[in-house]
Amino acid sequence: MLVINSAEEHGAVTQPSQSHTLTGDFRAHTQFHSKFLPTKRDVLIYLPPGYEADRRRRYPVLYLHDGQNLFDGATSFIPGQEWRVDETAQALILSHAIEPVIIIGIYNTGRERVEEYTPSADPKFKVGGKADLYGRLIVEELKPFVDSHYRTKRGAADTGLGGSSLGGLVTMYLGLRYPKVFGKLAVVSPSVWWDDYRIVRDVQALRAKPHTRIWLDMGTDEGANATDGARLLRDALAGKGWQLDRDLKYFEAVGAKHSEAAWAERVEPFLRFLFPKK
Repeated sequence: MLVINSAEEHGAVTQPSQSHTLTGDFRAHTQFHSKFLPTKRDVLIYLPPGYEADRRRRYPVLYLHDGQNLFDGATSFIPGQEWRVDETAQALILSHAIEPVIIIGIYNTGRERVEEYTPSADPKFKVGGKADLYGRLIVEELKPFVDSHYRTKRGAADTGLGGSSLGGLVTMYLGLRYPKVFGKLAVVSPSVWWDDYRIVRDVQALRAKPHTRIWLDMGTDEGANATDGARLLRDALAGKGWQLDRDLKYFEAVGAKHSEAAWAERVEPFLRFLFPKK
């Protein structure tokens, strides 16, 4: 069921695409404006079952990058290929496998995606480096907006961030930069190779391990360098005190390629790991 509010600050709330049936209760905040980055972007919010019925309950939140690819195959990068986040989350919540969670899909801005999802410029490509500004958009603008308009649990222990490819890279980077904001990370097929493995060096430079729960994965058919990079990142995290199968889950998906269809298969396990039923 779709429940749509009237226009609000930071963009009108409009009805999501009806090109396919979205599963659950959604809010679409269009043209979200930021003072840090020039291009407006849409934000699509999934509300868990029971949200409207119990007005006193507050919920953990998961922010996901590349919002076009999460819920609707008609808006995804490759038409018809989506993560099916709404269907998967809905089934897990209704079966009491995970905590009910609010999921925020932050649309990318197309041409600016590479700039916004990378912490530094890669000398090979001569592009990138606006992840700090993108992080400020999320932490200083979007999260306060969500917390003020929805019944959220606001602490880091109940706030997650996730994405794939460059979205996985920026998730890891912002998770390290804002450990008091994001306590759960879904680092899916991250582009560890960016800027000569800069993210691995960032982990190695940590002075203290934050209390962050991390899901990290890679498909075995994404290329040898991709798998090697994910293992380097895993080992760097373990070297800083993360414990495998406790606060760090590392998974290699056998035969999985670098694709939305492959990442859709990992939504259930990372939701189970990050938001287990208490």
